[in-house]
Formats: sequence, C-alpha cells, structure tokens
Amino acid sequence: MEFIRNGILVAIAAHCLGGISLLWDKILLRKPATQNLLSYVFWMGAMSVFGIILVFFGFHMPPLPIALLAFASGAFQLVSMYFYYLALKRGEASETLAIMGGFSPAATALAAALLLGTVVNHSQMLGFVLMVAGGFVMFLAEKMNYRQLLPPMLAASVSYGFVLVFQKIAFNHTNFVSGYVFFTLGTFTGSLLLLAPRSWRRQIVENTGSAERRSRFWYLTNRLVDGVGAFLVWYAISLANPAMVEAISAVRYVVIFLGAYVLTIWKPGWISEGFYGMTLAAKAAATGLVTAGLVIVGLRGDTVAYNDSNTTPQATRQAPAQRCQ
Repeated sequence: MEFIRNGILVAIAAHCLGGISLLWDKILLRKPATQNLLSYVFWMGAMSVFGIILVFFGFHMPPLPIALLAFASGAFQLVSMYFYYLALKRGEASETLAIMGGFSPAATALAAALLLGTVVNHSQMLGFVLMVAGGFVMFLAEKMNYRQLLPPMLAASVSYGFVLVFQKIAFNHTNFVSGYVFFTLGTFTGSLLLLAPRSWRRQIVENTGSAERRSRFWYLTNRLVDGVGAFLVWYAISLANPAMVEAISAVRYVVIFLGAYVLTIWKPGWISEGFYGMTLAAKAAATGLVTAGLVIVGLRGDTVAYNDSNTTPQATRQAPAQRCQ
C-alpha cells in the first residue's frame, strides 16, 4: 500500500503507461483515417467523461471557486492536448517527446513558483535537473525543422504547465476525487464545444465515420491505456510537487526511445526513425540522464503529503526500508 501514497512512484508508473500510449498514438497518426487532429482530440476529451464514475468514491461538493477552477483547467487541457499531438504528428516520436520533456517541467516549475510559491525540494533538485537536462540534450543534438516544431512544443509545454498547477491548487483545497471529477467534466464539456463550429463538426464526424473498425478498436484500446496513465498522473499531482511529477514525464521518452528503436528494426512500416551516429548518441545520452535523475529522486524518496483537509503541505521523508514494504 506504500506505493499508492508515494507520488514519485505513482508518477513513474503513470508516465510509463503514457509513453506506451504516445508511441501507439504516433503509429495511429500515420494512418489516413486517424490523421485529423480535431477528431483525435475530440474523442480523447469525450472519453474523459468516464472519470465521473469516481463520484461514488468519496465525492463532496467543493467551494464554488475551486470547482470552477478544476472545471476550467480540464477544459483548457484540450488546448494543451491539441498542440501536444500536433508536435507529435510533425516530428519523430522519440525526439518530440524528449524535447518537451525539457521544456514542460521548466514551464511547470515556473508556474508553480508564481502561483503556488513552491519550488522543487533541495534534496530532489539534482534529479530534477538531470531529467530536464535530458530533454534539452535531445533538443540541442537533433536536426529538425525548428520553425515547424518549436511553436506547438512551446505552446503545449506552457499551457500544460499551467493546467497542472491550476489543478494542484484545486487538489489543495478539496480531496482528490472531487477535484478530479470536476476536471474530467471540464475536459468533456470542452470536447463538446469542439462540435459547435460547423466546419470542425464536419471534420470530426467525417473522420470518425471513415475510420476502419480495426483502427477504431486500437484507438479505443489505446485511450484506455492513456486514461489509466492520465488518472495516475493527476493522482500523483495531488501527492507531490507538480514540477517534479512533470519532470518524471521524461520517463515517457525512455519508453518511446526504446520502443521506437525496436519498432524501427522490427516493424519499419509502423514507425521508422533515425537511430545512427550523433542522433543515436544523443538519444542514448538523454536516456542516461533521465535514468540517473530517476534513480536520485527514488533514492531520496522525498514526496509531499497533505493532511486530511488537503490544505497544509508537509515535507516527508521515507526510510528505504519503508519504501520497500
């Protein structure tokens, strides 16, 4: 049971699932029937409505400003998702996610400092820096179309950083279930608003109807994996510093790097990326930095706990023996 109370471990598990899902998303976005981003983002948002089932597991009505904040952050998440998947579609999976693994934690840390007045613990700072550095190593070493990729990467990183911090504020003033229910309602409502413009509605309907049954099956299966991962991310946010949770998102591109490498060799028709020379060395170095950062953070074992009212942060340190139980 110690695992579910440790935000760092929960975040690692969440981002592993996220990496698997994003790699599969990259494969799906290569298929003609699933290339329309509006349709893709709409269904991701629409399926978030299943999160409302948590209303039966400890929900209570939070103060109206907190409910509205959680709702708005859920709706705003669709903006982040759009730019996130736009960058993923334009670039290689391993490079795109790795680069955002540098920008997004930095943006989240800045937003947390401005809105929450919190910074990464000193004992975790080295691990945080190593994980963020892994993303920037990839950014500096890759040869890419910066004009095409940088705008959606920066937009996704900054907007998602603020979404994480807004939701953290909501979690600080209510329990996890109540904050998460309003967050998912906001995401679902935002997806419905995508149907308002006639041209967008036509794109969504036409692309949904043209998708093969097999493509729809794998899309829905992947959304289930992504949904579990996303749920665990938000649960980790309720337990720990959002900047640290986002820094651990670098574990996604370790998964993506390894997965893309295997698929490039085994199934080049699914995905084919450049793994040679300095490119391979950069991706390997970035993976090494992320791994080192995760090890340091794991060994330190620091997390942020909250009392029963979820309003008073308390720094806690777990002994190695406790973490192994």
